[in-house]
Amino acid sequence: MYDYKTSGTCSTRIHFDIREDRVYNVSFENGCNGNLKALSILAEGMETGELIKKLKGIQCKTRGTSCGDQFARALEKYARKQ
Repeated sequence: MYDYKTSGTCSTRIHFDIREDRVYNVSFENGCNGNLKALSILAEGMETGELIKKLKGIQCKTRGTSCGDQFARALEKYARKQ
């Protein structure tokens, strides 16, 4: 299980597994509960690179990032370690 500390978002941490370049068991701490549950369900089993392409650069308000963008950054970081 990977653990990523977010920056600039209401969510504070993202937890997930990567197996065979696919994402599983995604959960967020804090943030918009309904939206993040939906994102977690939609991400389940997706290929890491595809998920990064879809989420990277999404912004929330004027923060310059979002929970989805932070998730993409986390996936990039941990995918490099594989």
